[in-house]
Amino acid sequence: AMDAPPITPVELLCLGSSLAFSGLFYYLYRKKARVVARIQEAPKLQVDDSLTALVSAADGRCLPYVALEGIVLPAKAALSSHYHGGMQGVIQKLLLKEHRLIWNSLRVLSEQVYTVPFLLASPDAEAVTQVSVESPLRAVCLPLEMVYERFQQPAHGFRDLLGHYLSGEKPKGILETEEMLRVGAGLTGIGELALHPDGSLHLQPPAREGEYFLCLGDWQTVLAELESARGFWKGAAMLCAMVGLAVLLHTLCRAIRHKHQDKEPEVEEDSDEGLEDSCVVCLSRPRECVLLGCGHICCCFRCFQALPTRLCPICRGPIDRVVPLYQA
Repeated sequence: AMDAPPITPVELLCLGSSLAFSGLFYYLYRKKARVVARIQEAPKLQVDDSLTALVSAADGRCLPYVALEGIVLPAKAALSSHYHGGMQGVIQKLLLKEHRLIWNSLRVLSEQVYTVPFLLASPDAEAVTQVSVESPLRAVCLPLEMVYERFQQPAHGFRDLLGHYLSGEKPKGILETEEMLRVGAGLTGIGELALHPDGSLHLQPPAREGEYFLCLGDWQTVLAELESARGFWKGAAMLCAMVGLAVLLHTLCRAIRHKHQDKEPEVEEDSDEGLEDSCVVCLSRPRECVLLGCGHICCCFRCFQALPTRLCPICRGPIDRVVPLYQA
């Protein structure tokens, strides 16, 4: 029979996949860990009248990475909600989704995002310093809250139902939503804070290392979400590594077991051969003499000398003389 391969294709696939996914998840974990460390090291600032002097004293009139908290205000005209009169914002997202059963569970019919220039101001009404927020759509995620949600279930006639049955697609309904970053909301921006020659402050995506965040609430909210993601990727990397290690140990144990099983017959054969060549009296020393008369080679010289009678131990025939046996 042919020897079994040291590792089967299934084990090789599991081992390779687990190591590959472990490496990928570890990379994502390290990436999140670097972002967390960057935010932890960033200065935590609030919009106030001392901000201009602080940034002006920095190298290049720029703070490379800060967490800045303030209140959202429009730079010019604000956006008005389509569904709530009097509600205004600076970012607006209108989404229309079609929910389907059986095959296509969700399909985006329309997605529109509108923005207007906006500022971060101090909660203190007496403070005059404001920070312009640049490129909000380049942030990791938009800091929006749901202000309108409506699900419409369409009415279908017999022809529509027949068409849905034949196509395998059954519309469940249409979801219409509106999300906004409202005027007056507390916002935290994490990015680069720069002072322009005209004296205006700007929060913008980092020119170097670091991700750009805009979030409702304080910087601890962002940090908690990133730490949760970091823990998830770390756990996934460890799990995949443990699976790969388990497959590897299983393969090694099987290989060692097969090696021992292959050696056992050889040991038995060697022991049988040794027993055939040993003295029939003491069973320990090799056969060393030929008993002439009968010609048997059956005992060592010491046992021959200890025989009580000069008779062959095998055939009990008389022993005329003994000749030493020389084995090559």
